[in-house]
Amino acid sequence: MAPNGRIEIQTVASGGRAYKNVIVHFGPSAGEVVVVGAHYDSHAGTPGADDNASGVAGLIELAGLLSRYAPSGPVDLVAYALEEPPHFQSDSMGSVQHARSLRKAGRAVRLMLALEMIGFFSDEAGSQRYPHPWLAWLYPDRGNFIAVVGRPNDLLATRRVKGLMAGATDLSVQSINAPRSLAGVDWSDHGSFWDEGYNALMITDTAFLRNRNYHFASDTFDRLYYLRMAEVVRAVYAVVQGVSRRQ
Repeated sequence: MAPNGRIEIQTVASGGRAYKNVIVHFGPSAGEVVVVGAHYDSHAGTPGADDNASGVAGLIELAGLLSRYAPSGPVDLVAYALEEPPHFQSDSMGSVQHARSLRKAGRAVRLMLALEMIGFFSDEAGSQRYPHPWLAWLYPDRGNFIAVVGRPNDLLATRRVKGLMAGATDLSVQSINAPRSLAGVDWSDHGSFWDEGYNALMITDTAFLRNRNYHFASDTFDRLYYLRMAEVVRAVYAVVQGVSRRQ
C-alpha cells in the first residue's frame, strides 16, 4: 500500500471476534498527527463501490503520493473496519476504537479527515438533494461538487480545508458547518473523533443526498466518475501537505 510508510495493524474487537484497522504512518513519529480515514466495509447486500470503496481508493492513492513526497509532519492513513450497520455509531466501530486509543495515549490530533463516498457526481439539474429545504437556496442543485462537512465550531478548519482543496483542483468545493442534529452531518468516522474532542471533518459526495444507489446492489464501479475522484484525491493531498506542515 505504501512502500515508505510504517504499517500498523490495530485489532478491533466486536462480538467476540477480531477485526482490523490498517494504519500507515508517514512523516515523523512525534508531533500533532493528521489522520485521514475511510471505512472499508460495505452495507450488507451491496458491493459498495461508492460506499466506500471510493474512499479506500482515495487512501491508496494518497499513500502513493505520500510515499514519494513525505510530509514534514506526522500523517496517518487509516482503513477502518465496521462503520456500517449493525456497528454504525456504536463502540464496535473501528474509528471509535482508533480515536479512543489516540486519546488514551495522549496523542494530539491536528485534524482528522473522513473520506466518505467520493466517487459519484452528476451534472443533471435537480440531481442534488439536501436534508433541509432551506439548504437548496444556498447550494447548487447539481451534484457536481465535493463537500467539506463540519460542525459550527469547526468553521476555521472548514474554511482552511476548503481553501486548500479549491486551490488544488478545478472541481467545485462546497462546505457546510451544521449541528450534528442535521441528518448526515456525523454519519461517518469523523463523528468518532468528535466524540473524543478532536477536530475532524468529512469529505464527501453527499452520499444518499445524491447517489440513489446508496446501500443498494446497484452501487457498482461503473457508476463512479474516476476523473473527478482523482481531482478529489489531488485536493485532499494538498490539504494533508498544507495542514501537516510543521508550524
